[in-house]
Amino acid sequence: MSLVAKVLRHKSVEQLQAEASKRTDFRRVLGLWQLTAIGIGGIIGVGVFVLAGHEAATNAGPAVALAFLLAGIASAAAALCYAEFAGMIPVTGSAYTYSYATLGELPAWLIGWDLLLEYALIVAVVAIGWSGYVQALLGSAGFHLPVWAQGAIGTGEGRVFNLIAALATIGVSALLVFRTEWGARFNTVIVAIKVIAVVLVIGVGAFYIDPANWVPFIPERVVDADGVGHFGLQGIATAAAVVFFAVFGYDTLTTAAEESKNPQRDLPRAVLLSLGVSMALYLAVSLVLTGIAPYTTLGGDAPVSEAFTRLGLPWIAAAISISAVIGIASVLFAFMLGAARIWFSLSRDGLLPGWFAKIHPKYGTPHRPTIVLGIFTALVAGFLPIGEVAKLVNIGVLSAFIVICASVWVLRVRKPDLHRAFRTPLVPLIPLIGIGFSIWLLSELAAITWLIFLVWVSLGLLVYFGYGMRHSKLAQEQA
Repeated sequence: MSLVAKVLRHKSVEQLQAEASKRTDFRRVLGLWQLTAIGIGGIIGVGVFVLAGHEAATNAGPAVALAFLLAGIASAAAALCYAEFAGMIPVTGSAYTYSYATLGELPAWLIGWDLLLEYALIVAVVAIGWSGYVQALLGSAGFHLPVWAQGAIGTGEGRVFNLIAALATIGVSALLVFRTEWGARFNTVIVAIKVIAVVLVIGVGAFYIDPANWVPFIPERVVDADGVGHFGLQGIATAAAVVFFAVFGYDTLTTAAEESKNPQRDLPRAVLLSLGVSMALYLAVSLVLTGIAPYTTLGGDAPVSEAFTRLGLPWIAAAISISAVIGIASVLFAFMLGAARIWFSLSRDGLLPGWFAKIHPKYGTPHRPTIVLGIFTALVAGFLPIGEVAKLVNIGVLSAFIVICASVWVLRVRKPDLHRAFRTPLVPLIPLIGIGFSIWLLSELAAITWLIFLVWVSLGLLVYFGYGMRHSKLAQEQA
């Protein structure tokens, strides 16, 4: 077999469907609402409570709502494509598994390898943002951590390590080691609390909106002393690229396909439900937040609660901080779950050591990759500031979105009669919208992001050609 044939070997959709019906690695315990809660939990979090204010203050001004809308359009196009695949191939692994069925082993490996890093970094970003709210809440009660434990180096004088962020990732990984349904039930409760908090922000804040805060809606473009531009139309594009990771997360629920009670029916519905609810809340919060406070004041660690404190509503600020502390944990849960399941899938297919594809005999979870991810994300969240980590979390997911959108189109041409529990409308228009927006958002990412991405891809190629290609289960079956 030639090298090209080896790296492009793939599993057929029919083969994956047959394997899914026989596999018993996981216990099927998740229903529609638990899956939807995982999706909403993955989408709504630091984007509402931190990034909406941060990007308004630094890049978009009141037009941060437009940034969320642009990112949401790209995300919605991809969500429709994910929904088709989720109903057609109900197998753990999400974009990695879908790529394996359409593009071949090496492209699928690269997507899985990229998503593994991206999901882990998202956990770290969210943990850092969560830490800001916890510290604000503790500070209001008169308790302060030692200065060295308040944040990473570069975030303030004397700061060395973000202790709370690190402990958060360790705690979530520990929860995910236990039974999936236990974590899912806990997640559903905290997602409900989080949604109530967001509705509270919108409902109360609407009475304090000052339209003068929306003028100018798109602030004039400026360049700072370091030569970095802010605001204007370009600033909206930059903000959209940064907040993009806040409007996906539904893809994490597709990684739990083999833990779903009825994946072909429930996964597509959960994908679309979670994105629809989340986008409505994001747009409303963006407009309310920039309406109740000048955008220049929203760059703090906990911008939403700080804005309500300045309005003389400390009880609302406290309620938001408590809800954020509770609710952001669901984002950690969703992406840690997704990262562990992708790692498990790569190992089960032989592309990474099979030691990681062992299910815990008592709890039925992929405990080994979960524990390793907990330690890794704790170190990243502890030592790196949120701005530096946030720049790195989009590129792999945007690449996956391009692949998924293109794959739906390719499979419609190759196998038009294949049974699809959900069909993406207006193919190829919807996939092209998803591809076009994703490419545009990729072009907005900083050069350092691309450099780190290329380093990670190069490392992935070394791992594949040095280990994965020879140990691939598919290669062994074909041999």
